[in-house]
Amino acid sequence: MMGSGTSTGVPVIGCGCAVCHSDDPRNRRLRPGVRLELAGGTAVIDTSPDFREQAIRFGLERVDAVLYTHAHADHVFGLDDLRVFNFRQRAAIPCYGSADTIARLRQIFAYVFEDGPEGGGRPRLDLVAVRGEFGLLGERVVPVPVRHGEMEVFGYRVGGFALVTDVSGVPEESWRALAGTEVLILSALRYRAHPTHFNFEQAIEAARRIGARRTIFTHIAHEVDHADPRVALPPGIEIGYDGLVVEFG
Repeated sequence: MMGSGTSTGVPVIGCGCAVCHSDDPRNRRLRPGVRLELAGGTAVIDTSPDFREQAIRFGLERVDAVLYTHAHADHVFGLDDLRVFNFRQRAAIPCYGSADTIARLRQIFAYVFEDGPEGGGRPRLDLVAVRGEFGLLGERVVPVPVRHGEMEVFGYRVGGFALVTDVSGVPEESWRALAGTEVLILSALRYRAHPTHFNFEQAIEAARRIGARRTIFTHIAHEVDHADPRVALPPGIEIGYDGLVVEFG
């Protein structure tokens, strides 16, 4: 896990709360990001505004593919830093997402995809719109559509692993797609209700329904103290943190 925080990150700018001033390193949360070491290379899920720092902190030496969940700023604004990997690898990087996400990336980062002066260089990216299962670096990837308020975002499943972020509702077919997951990374924003994110109570209920052997919460706000959660977490459910490494079959 390269980032376990919500859109503001933790500490939050200018906040005086106990979590933002905590000495527990698990309470220092960069914006969302996951690194996947697969059979054929390294993929990342999302490129947050903290992507450069994440890459340096966690020794990210190459990126062979990117899976985008959706095009909100906290999940895509590090896209330009992919160009360093283009320089090093001397190849374009395939980037996968829903058709809507791909269209939004073209709009947000128009300078990358339109003809114009190179300047300091631009990322070389192959944008690929996906809907159903596809092959990636020797594995099969299943996009899992979920609701983020009125917006559709993608979770992703790779074998026994799945990530579902920025979720407030799960269609029936997506519950079925997540059945049998062994390791699940699931967003759980805070304790209070939120219109476009699961809170802890909803995330615990979803985790129980999916039934993964291990569920790790992510996309966490500064309301949550890692060492002192306000709700009891059932066995098999834990709060994630930046730098957490998980093995899956």
